[in-house]
Amino acid sequence: MKNIKINKLIIFITTLVLCSCSTDFIEEKKDYSSVNVGVYQDEFLATGYVDYLYNQMLPGGNVNMAMWSRAAAEHSGSDLFAKTSDEVEGQVDLNREWADISIANNHCLKSLGTRLGTSSTNMAYTRIRHCNLYLDNVDDYSGLEEDFKNQIKGQIYFWRAWQYFELVRLYGGVPLVLTAQPANLEDESIQTPRSSSQETINQIVSDLEMAQDLLENARPYTSEDAGRITTAAAAALKGRVLLTWASPLFNRSDDQSRWQRAYDANLEAYNICLASGKGLDPDWGNMWFSDNGMESVFGFGFNDYAANTGAIAKNNYTEYQSRSREQGGNGAISPTKQIIDAFPMADGTPYDANSDLNHFYRDRDPRFYFTFAYNGSIWPYRENPNYKNWSYFWYPLTSAPGSPIIPTFNPQNNTGVYLRKFTNPNSSSNNNFRNNGTDYMEIRFAEVVLNLAESAIGINNLSEGKSYIEEVRERAGITNTDGHYGLASVSSRDQHFAAVINERKVEFAYENKRFHDLRRWLLFNDDFGYCSRLGQEPIEGSRRQGYYTFAKTDADTYYENGRTVDPFKGANAPIINRDATTYPDGITTYSEYLDYLYDNHFEVVVRDNVDPTGFTFRWYNEYYFFGIYQQLWETAPYLQQTQGWGGSFDPLN
Repeated sequence: MKNIKINKLIIFITTLVLCSCSTDFIEEKKDYSSVNVGVYQDEFLATGYVDYLYNQMLPGGNVNMAMWSRAAAEHSGSDLFAKTSDEVEGQVDLNREWADISIANNHCLKSLGTRLGTSSTNMAYTRIRHCNLYLDNVDDYSGLEEDFKNQIKGQIYFWRAWQYFELVRLYGGVPLVLTAQPANLEDESIQTPRSSSQETINQIVSDLEMAQDLLENARPYTSEDAGRITTAAAAALKGRVLLTWASPLFNRSDDQSRWQRAYDANLEAYNICLASGKGLDPDWGNMWFSDNGMESVFGFGFNDYAANTGAIAKNNYTEYQSRSREQGGNGAISPTKQIIDAFPMADGTPYDANSDLNHFYRDRDPRFYFTFAYNGSIWPYRENPNYKNWSYFWYPLTSAPGSPIIPTFNPQNNTGVYLRKFTNPNSSSNNNFRNNGTDYMEIRFAEVVLNLAESAIGINNLSEGKSYIEEVRERAGITNTDGHYGLASVSSRDQHFAAVINERKVEFAYENKRFHDLRRWLLFNDDFGYCSRLGQEPIEGSRRQGYYTFAKTDADTYYENGRTVDPFKGANAPIINRDATTYPDGITTYSEYLDYLYDNHFEVVVRDNVDPTGFTFRWYNEYYFFGIYQQLWETAPYLQQTQGWGGSFDPLN
């Protein structure tokens, strides 16, 4: 992607260092940082300033976008939230057993920030400070044309709202700091208490409405500005914010006025997006590979620059961590059976997880085949457009129950199925797929549609809500055999809510949405009754699972042999050649041949050693709203601690 030029950012930083600063200005504004007043007067420097905000808010290079969150990274690891879900395996601070809930434990998020120091650190309130500093001062200086100033301010209001939303959905109400404060811990005048959750939400909405208004009256972007914040992005984020406020996480009493507010915002976002040329991309499998495509409402830009080329490489490592080691990736993403089971059949009806596992891949939702690479599936890349992903096992000679097993190639991933989503069939394995340049759509039009669907259901417009889910399913290519793309039996309000939750689980698999959807609907366990009401399986007490696919000589006999004697590889394979070009009688296509192999020479079983031995998923309801961790709270004792974490602050207000 070529948007938001990184080289421009470097020039901007260099300018700040080399240009003399106005000492009087810094003292007057109590800024104590090297900001040249030119950022309020010169278009190039103003653009550089807002680009710096993009750089601080967005992911850096070499991140796996399928499992990335800045808030998670600021605590312990960028995949913390992904692993605290049913999408991938792994024991982390938020899914394991603790003796007690304590702000001194590592399960108390540190995403709120750290104690203020003498130098600028990229954390939540530093980013908010950068927004406030510009908004405080820009109108006091002349030099910027009004339409250009609107463009800059609109983007900055969006970023301030963005950061506050990331905080409020983790902590509830937080201190609302709307002007740049002096960096002095002892100054009681800046010891801002926590605002209520409602006040925080209202401020976020106000900022986004300001961003919308400013951007509607701003200088139009040029082609060089592809990827910048737009009116549609601001409207879509407002819809996401108000849907969160209407959801059970905050809305335990099912306040209809909140659902109505969310509906109005998401309908507005839907119409603004359509008017700006956005929509559901009919090419679901390849929509990730177009810069600013019709689906992308707000995306994170990456590039394909290689190291040591003189350009600044901001690579997306998702494909590298998705592809198998045999292809040149590292196979670090292992989709779970729980997510695979969520994908419906080709006609939209639910998949039966208790059906024949050997047929788990047959006649599924078309999105299934673009999301997963399973044993025998064709998974092309530039150097091998007909690559087949083999991931089966066999037993060594003289094996006994519990003996080690031999993989097709060593090593394989942890679930027997790979993540195909976001992998480009034209990507090169040179440099291990690290320079693919694939962008990430943080907000895409499908989310706007499903946000609107959920909001419509919230206000009891059930048929309207279902129609929006059907839009998403129709685009996916699900066959409409029942007149409702598999949803004909959905009738009650709770069934409609379940339908949209399930649709999000499929449509947004591995897009950093699942953790927050589980929190929004209190679905980690059934303590609040939503799992029972909506027919959802609680994650607490579970183990993430995968598949073993075993080689068999015939329907009744497992294959046993040495490590180097692959039962299906090559013309002289002991059983049958997996890559044969001449098929058994009655079989004419590779798809039919793969079915033949599964029916006659494979056996698929559940793999329950994906999570660590002895591990079961443990969730604490205190994680629905986190406390202020001990080190920060001790330096800011005027902040009310969260209920459940030793304090009295109620995030539901």
